[in-house]
Amino acid sequence: MIVGREKEQRELLSLLENEESQFCAVYGRRRVGKTYLVRETFNYQFCFQHTGVAKGTLRQQLSAFRNSLVAAGFAKCAIPKTWMDAFELLKQHVNQAPAGKKVLFIDELPWMDTPKGNLIGALENFWNGWATARREKDIVLIVCGSATSWISKKLLKDKGGLRGRLTNRIKLVPFTLRECELYAKGANLALGRKDVLELYMILGGIPYYWSFLKKGLSVAQNVDQLFFTETAQLRDEFEALYAILFKRPENYLKVITCLSDGRKSGMSREDILSSSKLTDGGTFSTILEELEECGFIRRFASADTAETNAMYQLIDNYTLFYYLCIKKNAFSDEHYWSNTFTSTSHNTWKGHAFERVCLQHIPQIKAALGISGVQTNVCSWFVRGTTERHGAQIDLVIQRADGFTDLCEMKHASSIFTIDKDYAKELQNKQDAYQELSKDKRTLHLVMVTTNGIAHNSYYNMIQNEVTTDDLFI
Repeated sequence: MIVGREKEQRELLSLLENEESQFCAVYGRRRVGKTYLVRETFNYQFCFQHTGVAKGTLRQQLSAFRNSLVAAGFAKCAIPKTWMDAFELLKQHVNQAPAGKKVLFIDELPWMDTPKGNLIGALENFWNGWATARREKDIVLIVCGSATSWISKKLLKDKGGLRGRLTNRIKLVPFTLRECELYAKGANLALGRKDVLELYMILGGIPYYWSFLKKGLSVAQNVDQLFFTETAQLRDEFEALYAILFKRPENYLKVITCLSDGRKSGMSREDILSSSKLTDGGTFSTILEELEECGFIRRFASADTAETNAMYQLIDNYTLFYYLCIKKNAFSDEHYWSNTFTSTSHNTWKGHAFERVCLQHIPQIKAALGISGVQTNVCSWFVRGTTERHGAQIDLVIQRADGFTDLCEMKHASSIFTIDKDYAKELQNKQDAYQELSKDKRTLHLVMVTTNGIAHNSYYNMIQNEVTTDDLFI
């Protein structure tokens, strides 16, 4: 069952209609549904399909490639010694195929790139020297990978022979709240929007995680069976997630751990270096870039602040849940989620997680504000505290071409949210700091994004607009 993905399916099917041979890269976060999308779209009909071997040696990769050729109907042959030899066999297989478009699907291509294997050189030769030179122009090559940073570096931004050779690129992003709601209905899960929101704060929009939910169970029961029981399906997901994406995950996890333990508002590069004890330099920069490209963290700087002063924030829903909830429990209580449903730690997690969900639904927030058609610059803004003034941070700033700027505050509450005297003072401090210290001369609007709306008390009038959970499901 494919939910959403209509645009991506149309783009994939259009590859068959083009008169020239096509080379398409499909990439995105692990478990987001890339392989499923490609296979379902083409109804599992491929001239050749292959999946790289996780952590495999060069010989293991080449052996698996040979086995895939045999499975596709090629005559049994010896294991190729190099990738040049392997792609030569693939050419022979394609030449034996019936007339018409020939779809070649290579999944988890980054896993195939072993040290000194020269995979990219062989792929470049296969595409530039053979596929595009065929008179028939009948090749549709689709490569896929979860290591988004590898795809970006080796294919999208390649400076060698593959530069500019991709004819299509499809970045598959997680489901939105609306798509998760549709998925739940398709799976006959009786979930209200409050339930979908809570599950989204845990699972994000990752279809693979949602596929384990069982009908007839409450949200708490589902979470317990997914993460906390002895046979929980996702009990070991965290270790596998980072180990498969990164060849040396230890330093990546040091950064993630810092951001999970650090301030909710995020940490500067210098803060992360100090806390993680990592060495500054190109390798550290690469770690930050790759974590951002894979969707685990976000880098943000004020619109009027130098990029070197950027802050980093943990944005992946599941990773945040792991550090704030799973790791602390250490699998000691099989009913941990059910038993802590009303605890302070649970509410703290909800506050963090709801903010992340809002940042993942900015188009929906803009639609609710009626500014979808207005040109905007979306950013965050912060100023560090000094002896003269308090620090201030606004996680979502929407600077509009129509002369207004929306300063958005996100708050999770089990019922209608009430602005009290202290919080009203905090909001006013943020607005005043932004007006005084930013270079933005637009008219300022305070916007509240809450789960259930805002109480209309004496402080309500300071808010110009409000957005609720239902608006995020647009």
